Amino acid sequence: MDDKMIKITYNQNDVREFPVGITLKQISNCFERDFKYDILVAKVDNDITELSDHITKNCNINFYDRSSYIGYSAYTTGAIFIMIVAVKRLFGHDTEVIVQHSLDKGVFCTIEGVVLDHEMVEDIEQLMHKIAYEDHLFKKLSVARTDAIKYFKKKNCLDKVGVLKYISNTYINLYKLDEVYDYFYTKMPYSTKQIDNFRLTYIENEGFVLSFPTIDNPETTLTYQHHQPVFQAFKECGNHGQKLGINNASDLNKVVSSARIAELIRLSEANYNRQLFDIADEIYISRQEIKIVLLAGPSSSGKTTTAKKLQTLLNSRGMNVIQISTDDYFVNKVDSPRNEQGEYDFESLYCVDLKLFNQQLTDLLDGKEVEIPTYNFITGEREYKGNFVKLGDDDIIIVEGIHALNDQLTSAINRNNKYKIYICPLVQINIDNHSHIHTSDLRKLRRIVRDSRTRGYGASSTLAMWGSIQRGEQQNIYPYQDEVDAVVNSSLLYEVGVLKTYAEPLLFCVDENDPVYPEALRLINFLRNMLPIPGDDIPPDSVLREFIGGSCFEK
Repeated sequence: MDDKMIKITYNQNDVREFPVGITLKQISNCFERDFKYDILVAKVDNDITELSDHITKNCNINFYDRSSYIGYSAYTTGAIFIMIVAVKRLFGHDTEVIVQHSLDKGVFCTIEGVVLDHEMVEDIEQLMHKIAYEDHLFKKLSVARTDAIKYFKKKNCLDKVGVLKYISNTYINLYKLDEVYDYFYTKMPYSTKQIDNFRLTYIENEGFVLSFPTIDNPETTLTYQHHQPVFQAFKECGNHGQKLGINNASDLNKVVSSARIAELIRLSEANYNRQLFDIADEIYISRQEIKIVLLAGPSSSGKTTTAKKLQTLLNSRGMNVIQISTDDYFVNKVDSPRNEQGEYDFESLYCVDLKLFNQQLTDLLDGKEVEIPTYNFITGEREYKGNFVKLGDDDIIIVEGIHALNDQLTSAINRNNKYKIYICPLVQINIDNHSHIHTSDLRKLRRIVRDSRTRGYGASSTLAMWGSIQRGEQQNIYPYQDEVDAVVNSSLLYEVGVLKTYAEPLLFCVDENDPVYPEALRLINFLRNMLPIPGDDIPPDSVLREFIGGSCFEK
């Protein structure tokens, strides 16, 4: 081989030679046929890298488009950067966009000092499409962290100054588009032309949502669906953070570094408890009508702790609570429905014996005594062990399960007798004004920590099955989130720092050759923006204890 050539191994088996110094973009052009969508980023010897980087030695390479987790992350970051540039062109270079939180299949945004209307949002979207079509390069610059701090301080971007202050790297990457420099912890696509599909939706008197294609539906951006109960919960948790002066990572890091974290933990726990106090009061007032509380939420939302704490609060008001798990009403394993692959589909509604479940609920509401079954997961069969229950005048049933919000689960019960609760950790802080924290990332970290502690799973196993978990949530939970009586936000202002302490070592254990390594690396890069927080001051009844251990509700 010529000493001016290097050997590239693509996808572990396709070996080719290229000139020394070739860019990843040039190499990716040779493999475009393998992808339905534009290649956005690469993995070079297990390091996620932008396509603008030059290759100077033999290496292994994989590429990612927007249908993968790592490609999707780059795609959404690129779309957000284009939106920031469009806003600055329209409203002035000093105008600040706040990317507040995830919402439906996009992010909710506001513009400081600008009262938006429908036409303004349309103008932003049109200019975004124009910028994308012009095919500008996303330029990466490696700069000294101290120089970046000086630059952002001069631009009065104190949110970024605060984040960079707590990062230990000597050099960091900034990205330039048009004349705008910005800091993102995720990778960036090669050019704006690759960001060819997005949509802006105006929310009256609030702001707008920037929506993108998703991993499950990468073909096009679906129409935004507004979920008012969840949106309102996001607003309330944002207000809570603002009242405490905790809006982003640097605010939280400042509290940690000044040894004030114990106080923040108490205030965060009080806010979570307040939500449950309000719900318990509402149920108690309507106790003659409300007889069944149905609680559901996506994976790692803290459903178990929330149900237990709600039970305690109702008990304290003189109400006896009967907790029923839909798992105990599973049909025998041999009768379980199967998916398209012929495998048992244990997340299907029809894994539940709906006839028996509704009959027993009806009997309980009629004052009859029933024998609650117990499902034996080892034998795959339902058993009866003499667990007889009867509902008194002031008693109430709490049902927790993936299908709890679906009326088909409790079709025999009058809606007036049901109280539906949707629980989800709606993240209350961001990294900075332009980098939000995905709610799914918080749940992912919670699940990684809990799976390691209770099941002995490594982070790799949890990350590998996350796609399947999300598909189940999309089908069985999210469609019913608008039909609820209350939304519980189970996230805590301080918890990302705690999860960093527990999850980071587990993520570092993911092997570089593991298919989920890029996602583990993305989470590591996200967590490096946070200072670690020990769990010593977290009370035993905290929802976070459900994941890190030490909960007073654990058997």
